[in-house]
Amino acid sequence: MADLSTTFTGIRFENPFLLASAPPTESDANIIRAFEAGWGGVVTKTIGLHPVVNVKGPKTKFLRSEDQGSRISMTKRPGTTVMASWNWELISDKPLEWWLGKLAAIKKAYPKHIIVGSIMAGSGNDKELGNWQTLAKALQNEGADALELNFSCPHMDRVDMGSNVGKDKVLCSVVTQAVKQVSKIPVWVKLTPATANIIEEAEACFRGGADAVVSSNTFPSLPVIDPATLEFEMNVDGYVSSGGLGGPAILPLSLAKMSQLTKEFPDKEFSGVGGIANFDHALNYFLLGCGTVQVCTAAMLDHAIGPNVIKTLTEGMAAFMDTRGFKSLEDFRSTRRDRIVPHSQIKRPDTREYHGGYEDEAVEGYAAAERVGV
Repeated sequence: MADLSTTFTGIRFENPFLLASAPPTESDANIIRAFEAGWGGVVTKTIGLHPVVNVKGPKTKFLRSEDQGSRISMTKRPGTTVMASWNWELISDKPLEWWLGKLAAIKKAYPKHIIVGSIMAGSGNDKELGNWQTLAKALQNEGADALELNFSCPHMDRVDMGSNVGKDKVLCSVVTQAVKQVSKIPVWVKLTPATANIIEEAEACFRGGADAVVSSNTFPSLPVIDPATLEFEMNVDGYVSSGGLGGPAILPLSLAKMSQLTKEFPDKEFSGVGGIANFDHALNYFLLGCGTVQVCTAAMLDHAIGPNVIKTLTEGMAAFMDTRGFKSLEDFRSTRRDRIVPHSQIKRPDTREYHGGYEDEAVEGYAAAERVGV
């Protein structure tokens, strides 16, 4: 039988599948249900010290495409397929005090299951760095096995939080270093994909002492406009703000970010997030070099915490490994990372037939190439 257990940042997981920091992990009840369902670990909804008030009305909706048409809408109709989730939800609106005691009780009841405490504070001054340390010490005292620093939320009210930290390599390094000064458990950093070169921010986090980098959070986006009403399909009193796109639509985008990271830092550890609903999806991240993966959208659509999703993931991984004779994740992890190369290294036709991307004759949809003399 295949052994689904793995060790990531020094922590043993019964399987490499985690619920991501999101609505599925917003309460102790959900976390307990997740462990009962078989998830190897959970990353708590991000916990902070500052007041949080979410927007009026829905915080998350799901974008659907017609199976036999071209319309994309958040309206749930027959003959449509979920292509993405969209949310403008903030971090946990429950204060730190609400979580204290509850996490410790869960860890005592499920000692073999992994709790990763997601935390967020501000940046740029000693008080806020102290807040990061307060959160880190509180959660590790609760029995958290690791911490995940949220440098990635795409829609925080404050300019010194979330993805605004993840876009600044100096803040990435400084905040990570501050947490590492007090942390006795591994520190993961979740980065935003909304940056020009994610390698720079990852390097800064590793320089600050990060044990792992997590990618990707949701991509900044807007909901579509209903052509019948001319209103955004997700709005409050007609107004909308940028939110985060997740789910199946971002799988290829997230893989591109992850490939950059694992190729640049082949000896570092990474947790992959984005678009995972079955083992085939998760396999992409493992083959690129990830040691664990995290799931959100698929779980939300499956009884809030994904009991069927985790069954699909573990059974799919076991069948894959048994069929190919793999004994552990390490037997196939990273084995496709080196297949990703610069465009210039992709084989071309004979050079006499290749004209630098231009054809001698016009190709359908393109204008004829123009020769400019000097």
